[in-house]
Amino acid sequence: MLLSGSSLTTSDVHRAVYDLQITIDLSAEAWTAVERSRAAVDKWIAEERVVYGMTTGFGEFANVFIPHDDVETLQRNLIISHSAGMGPLLPEPIVRAMMILRVNALAKGFSGIRPSTVRTLLAMINAGIYPAIPAKGSVGSSGDLAPLSHLALALIGEGECVVNGERRPSGDVLREHGIQPVRLGAKEGLALINGTQMMTAFGCLAVERIRNLVRIADIAGATSADALRATDNAFDERLHRARPHPGQLTSARNLRTLMIGSEIRDSHRTGDGKVQDAYSLRCMPQVHGATRDTLTHAIAVLEREINSATDNPLIFEEDDIHLEGGNFHGQPVALILDFLAIAVAELANISERRTERLVNAALGGLPRFLTPKGGLNSGMMIAQYTAASMVSENKVLAHPASVDSIPTSANQEDHNSMGSIAAHKLWTVVENVESVLAIELLCAAQGIDLLRPLRSSPLIEQIVVAIRDVVPFAEHDRVLYRDMEAVRKLVADGSLSRIIGDRIE
Repeated sequence: MLLSGSSLTTSDVHRAVYDLQITIDLSAEAWTAVERSRAAVDKWIAEERVVYGMTTGFGEFANVFIPHDDVETLQRNLIISHSAGMGPLLPEPIVRAMMILRVNALAKGFSGIRPSTVRTLLAMINAGIYPAIPAKGSVGSSGDLAPLSHLALALIGEGECVVNGERRPSGDVLREHGIQPVRLGAKEGLALINGTQMMTAFGCLAVERIRNLVRIADIAGATSADALRATDNAFDERLHRARPHPGQLTSARNLRTLMIGSEIRDSHRTGDGKVQDAYSLRCMPQVHGATRDTLTHAIAVLEREINSATDNPLIFEEDDIHLEGGNFHGQPVALILDFLAIAVAELANISERRTERLVNAALGGLPRFLTPKGGLNSGMMIAQYTAASMVSENKVLAHPASVDSIPTSANQEDHNSMGSIAAHKLWTVVENVESVLAIELLCAAQGIDLLRPLRSSPLIEQIVVAIRDVVPFAEHDRVLYRDMEAVRKLVADGSLSRIIGDRIE
């Protein structure tokens, strides 16, 4: 995969992270841009020009001039002093995404980094060497300073790396792979650590999971609707064209497609006296669709960000000028990650309400807690508790991180985005939503089977078969968490979505 600094997509990032056969490199044009940018830095150093972070200290120390002989020491000290993260290590996919995103930002040619340093970073990526990066410590404004410093720390042979799941000294790992640790030149420390690559790594991988979840929400919702013998009138295209939000139109179309040919639906379409269903069934297109539209907006923001120059200062070699600014500030990403957490949490909110209708005989008309022999058996009673627990947790996590700020660097950095916290919250919300939708699917499949000999639609029956391949019908109580986890895996790895394929969007 050739990085140009201008054309990377969230899907590209996801593919490059999980397909380890992909080799990462820069395009020829990007290498030229990097070389030109570095030539400008070398020229300014020779001229002893005063440039922030090149011949001055950092942050509050911006007014301290650094003599030529100490320029390399300045960059090394920057990385060592800023490697101040704490907590558990970031997952390897997030670290790999961070590295790829950092290279893509450098490829734009505004950072003044040496080509040889970029090549070393690429060698680490392609060898599967991942810096050990603690998860906590970024306030998301001068970029993800602490996490990116730990990335750079490994590049200079300090700190630790993770290879094949083993945490080891970076210097040893680099030597074993024939990679020479970098001795940082002027500007290079800043070039490596100013940016939003941790929060955008979480964002890029999260949106690909959410692409799957918006489809799963429609699949689960259609299966529940049929198990609950709901009317499909609320999904009529004419109704949704009267309020033409794109996501709403897509979700309604998906629900209609999924329910076509259902014997269950046809058995109660007329003569049952039902006029309309509860909101969790009737309003699926409106709720699921709003999440879809938020996802579309979030992807657009993330793809602008991952193809941006987020360094400071930026080098404009054609004009022989450097400009100090704030492109590293994470506010655009922080806001969208908070918005995404709210939007995807709503998929779980409405899903849990459908699960409640499935297990509650007074609401759904199915056997109590979906067990044929209630009393002796508790059936799916506690599955709904578990869903409710995660939905409640999501409500706390959906509180925006981006409305907070705390000053740093002696008030030089007096407004911070907290985008890194938004990123961590979103990741947890996505994991919870995968589980909540899995619980709904488990219960909905049980509900469909309790309506036999009637059959659902051909597409929903394929979903039920896939679930039954890993979880048999629950005639009697058994250890439930195994069933829930088996269906969660079908959700998370995309198996259920692939069954339906391109028949829904």
